[in-house]
Amino acid sequence: MLMHPQFDPVAIRIGPLAVHWYGLMYLAGFAMFVWLGRRRLRHEPYRTLGWQPRDVEDILFWGVLGVILGGRLGYVLFYKPLTYLAEPWRVFAVWEGGMSFHGGLLGVLLAMAWWARRQQRPWLQVMDFVAPCVPVGLALGRIGNFINGELWGRPAPPDLPWAMVFPAAGPLPRHPSQLYQFALEGLLLFVLLWAFARRPRRVGEVSAAFLTGYGVMRFAAEYFREPDAHLGLLSLGLSMGQWLSLPMVVAGVALWLWARRTPVAL
Repeated sequence: MLMHPQFDPVAIRIGPLAVHWYGLMYLAGFAMFVWLGRRRLRHEPYRTLGWQPRDVEDILFWGVLGVILGGRLGYVLFYKPLTYLAEPWRVFAVWEGGMSFHGGLLGVLLAMAWWARRQQRPWLQVMDFVAPCVPVGLALGRIGNFINGELWGRPAPPDLPWAMVFPAAGPLPRHPSQLYQFALEGLLLFVLLWAFARRPRRVGEVSAAFLTGYGVMRFAAEYFREPDAHLGLLSLGLSMGQWLSLPMVVAGVALWLWARRTPVAL
């Protein structure tokens, strides 16, 4: 049985300025998106369609806005609607924490739809470009969760070699679910998706693979992650994260079937 190292959440202190590890993970995720996006420009069809490095930077800017706004609103609507309905001004209290991946995904979809229309490019072509560059950022985010000792797992058997005690969660050994999600939704999804996207694919196939892959992996990881204390397990013994992942899987399968009907692979 292991003990969580209890990292200092502040990575760097310069006078009154405190830079948190979680913020550094976000910055590292943005940097990796730019690096991977520029490599993605070498893949078809982007290499022959005139995509430029500045497109990667534009997508990152609007994507970050989508993540922040969508992630915050998603948390408010999916996880604590009654709390924020009673105190709506707290929606803007982002320093209190509270972000939702699924809300952030919806925010990115809308932001990319706006950018695609502005650039007169097919929306699914843009999403196919973005999808393989995302999992590394998700992996870094889970490392930030682990450093902060938050979003810990459910109680684990004491003889599980990697079971870990998170002091903030009490004395019980738990699954380090942040690391499970780091490995599944982050590294494994990235490797599979990047390898898949390197070859020409029909429009929508890469996006479909991301939706299905993330949805399945998140659904599985949630069995080891402690449900939100104020929600617990919902209908059929599933967590909110699992219920929100199911539409992703359905949408991914539907998009895949639609994309496979396209006669010509780009």
